[in-house]
Amino acid sequence: MSSSGLTRRRGAGGAGTPVANDGGEGSNAASRTNSSYNVKDNGPETSYESGENGHKIAFDPRDMSESAERSKQPKLTMMEEILLLGLKDKQGYLSFWNDNISYALRGCIVLELAFRGRISMEKDPSRRRFPPADRNIEVIDDTLTGEVLLDEALKMMKQSEKMSVSSWIDLMSGETWNLMKIGYQLKQVRERLAKGLVDKGILRTEKRNFLLFDMATHPVADGGAKEELRRRVRNVLTQRTVVLGDSQFLPESLELRYLRTICMVCAAYAANVLENALSTLGHEARERAFAQTDELLADYSQWPFGKKATTNGIGANLPQVIGEEMSKAKDRELQLEVVAACLSVFTRLDSLL
Repeated sequence: MSSSGLTRRRGAGGAGTPVANDGGEGSNAASRTNSSYNVKDNGPETSYESGENGHKIAFDPRDMSESAERSKQPKLTMMEEILLLGLKDKQGYLSFWNDNISYALRGCIVLELAFRGRISMEKDPSRRRFPPADRNIEVIDDTLTGEVLLDEALKMMKQSEKMSVSSWIDLMSGETWNLMKIGYQLKQVRERLAKGLVDKGILRTEKRNFLLFDMATHPVADGGAKEELRRRVRNVLTQRTVVLGDSQFLPESLELRYLRTICMVCAAYAANVLENALSTLGHEARERAFAQTDELLADYSQWPFGKKATTNGIGANLPQVIGEEMSKAKDRELQLEVVAACLSVFTRLDSLL
């Protein structure tokens, strides 16, 4: 095994479990609004504009900003992409043996907030004394994203003391013995992500019988969306020259689209769902793809990024294209430092759980 520290387990097969069974997430979605950590949104509640007939029309200005935000972002968040890769297409639930995905999904929340420009590393020169994962992050833009989980995490970070990347991922996962901070845990993340994918037309909801009770499952409704995701993963991990086409899931206008794709691949590896995207490859090709993922994770879990050419010739153009992306985003270095910190947490995921 490589130096990344991740133990690769074959978690795609075997018995399964419904999406709703997210370890330690037994409370319903409504309870989170009354949890011990309840923050207030002090934004504008209602505005008015004149309609064609002279009547005033009430609207929430936040709806306008959220709509503009969605138009600039890919159709699926990184958390949704990871969950979609992990779901069994027809059965609509995750592998029973996958104990990594819940923690990895919380890491994806931090990654997504960094890519959207909401959080960055605290601008403190002394932070360099600590590993990236142990450096504090801060909210630099509290504008709502329109994605419920992202906005819930963003509000917590805004209202809380400044904490490190690894601390936030731990707390949102419920990995703490501090009873004063147990309210930071995000509840029912898998089920809420699945319902979001239903709303976006990617999944559908069915009832399945599990022994003595019925449970909602979420089979794939739009097979094209998942196949596009698998194709993008295979492109990055098997092609000598990686070219990412324009699509609603990765628009050409999206900033840092190659770096974002690498992070998605590394997150899928950490969540133990990467093999689901490589099932059509032969044994040797799969092994090369996993070796390539190890190299990418090692290169991009450090800051500054390693960005060196791979030894196997796969993705030979990635250092150049990502260098070009970063040259256009020089004002976002503190945000990209958060990205590296999240990936460094992924490298030691098995030792954390």
